[in-house]
Amino acid sequence: MARYAAIRVMQAAGVLWAAFTVTFAVLYLLPADPVQLAIDATPGTPVDAAAVAELQARYGLDRPVWEQYWTALTHAVQGDLGYSLTTGQSVTAAIGEALPSTLALAGSALAGALIFGATLAFAAAYTERRWLRDLLTALPPVGAAMPTFWVGLLLLQVFSFQLRLVPAFGGTGFAGTVLPAVTLAIPVGAVTAQVLYSSLLTTWQQPFVAMAFAKGASRAWVQWRHVLRAAIGPALAVAGIWVGTVLAGSVIVETVFARAGIGRLTQISVLNQDIPVVQGIVLFGAAAYVVVNLLVDLVYPLVDARVAEDFRAKERVGA
Repeated sequence: MARYAAIRVMQAAGVLWAAFTVTFAVLYLLPADPVQLAIDATPGTPVDAAAVAELQARYGLDRPVWEQYWTALTHAVQGDLGYSLTTGQSVTAAIGEALPSTLALAGSALAGALIFGATLAFAAAYTERRWLRDLLTALPPVGAAMPTFWVGLLLLQVFSFQLRLVPAFGGTGFAGTVLPAVTLAIPVGAVTAQVLYSSLLTTWQQPFVAMAFAKGASRAWVQWRHVLRAAIGPALAVAGIWVGTVLAGSVIVETVFARAGIGRLTQISVLNQDIPVVQGIVLFGAAAYVVVNLLVDLVYPLVDARVAEDFRAKERVGA
């Protein structure tokens, strides 16, 4: 399995390199350089040509593109993502300041989504009443179809403006996190329920389930002890999608609820055309996605022995 882990780590490094390269090409090969974009974003402010040249030299924009790319790549490997054009703050520091709020929101949303999605899928696969199963399986498509911003505004209207149970904007602690977390959890929980239910339904039809019933096991024991473990693999495989959904949704949710975080930082940086910060946020999102998928790849063989055995068979054939 050491070879399996090494291959997955190299693939993860390749994805990060590709994300950095594409981001650099898209953002830095635009017609105007980042310094000029920052100046254009504040019209009416007198600009000294010498100061502009000094800024371009400071950010390395007066050097050839290949040299800019190599310098940025080597610095990024060392954790240096450059400096903001608008505030002069280190990009790493800016992301670090915004990260705790987003992590609290994302962690709460993922926990709620997993509990909601897994419970819904488990109940739908367990029940033998067709009308109840149809009702439970109809809920995930509805949750996945609802726009995130619309859900956030609806929750604000009901629980903040009408019932006045939680603060509407900029809240902290549990009261300020619950509505944004629910807003993010609904689409992720819906996808979780759909994937897990489909996998559970397929697993129920496997021969080992009939064997377990023949040995006298109850329906609840079979689903919990045998079916769930065999069916959880596909749900783990979409963990990267959950992370991507939460990170992308945080931009909208933190804007709707006026929360400080990565999403709000992204919005401000895009509006200010602060390219180094935008690139740093893109790389952070790519790194989060890659790390989660790498962990899933490493855990998957432990959950599903068939994957580990298949890889061992390929190694024997290759040897």
